[in-house]
Amino acid sequence: MNQPHSTNPAEIYEQFFVPGIFARWTPLLLAYAAPRHGEHVLDVACGTGIVARCVAPLVGAEGKVTGLDVSPTMLAVARALPAPRGAGIEWREGSALSLPDGPFDLVVCQQGLQFFPDREAALREMRRVLAPGGRVALSVWQSLQRHPVYKALREAEARHLNISVDTVATAFSLGDAGELYRLLNAAGFQHIAITPVSLTVRFPSPERFVALTLYSSAAVVPAFSAMDAESRSALVQAVSRDIDTTLRTYIEGDTIAFPMHAHIAVAHV
Repeated sequence: MNQPHSTNPAEIYEQFFVPGIFARWTPLLLAYAAPRHGEHVLDVACGTGIVARCVAPLVGAEGKVTGLDVSPTMLAVARALPAPRGAGIEWREGSALSLPDGPFDLVVCQQGLQFFPDREAALREMRRVLAPGGRVALSVWQSLQRHPVYKALREAEARHLNISVDTVATAFSLGDAGELYRLLNAAGFQHIAITPVSLTVRFPSPERFVALTLYSSAAVVPAFSAMDAESRSALVQAVSRDIDTTLRTYIEGDTIAFPMHAHIAVAHV
């Protein structure tokens, strides 16, 4: 497979990366967040809404869930999915640097903080919209060095695009727990607890994994966005060849499975 059926990054995200990664991590994040019946929850950088949909039954019909994302295409996919039981979900387009007024009892953010242009400002916003006694629960990936599959893939992608690895590895740019603690503390949070957690993720065939991971770059990597279909296909083939040895270590039957490592932080107003 050199080109996905859909080249819409939001659809790729929901159809491939949500079941492969985020549906596996969401219950763990929510276990640390401990949402309670009747609470009002804000999901920042909600993407296509996996956390919002999973928290809605936990807070129940008396609760309320707001999913916020800067991407209208992500929100379009979120709105098109079946509504879960429990709390209603309001989908809102907006920036993490200017959150909707609360108060919220809980703010959650799964793998979003590292992408914000001003991380401390985003955390100050989260604190601002929390009710007294409220809390934030967020997750960020640990460093790229802890993820051999993504390290090999992103280094090969950067090499073939003649760009810096940092340009394509933003997801792994906040891997230092100390830096995460300092950001939360500077934003005014208290009782900060940061826990390292690991889980195995699983995808269909390695070829699909490489292709869809690269196509998901279209949203954030101008060098990839500028390529025509033939050039993108050639890039997929080249990266696949480069990282074949690494991928073989993690192949299980028709799937590829490998551990991923995150920090989950919970902090209070």
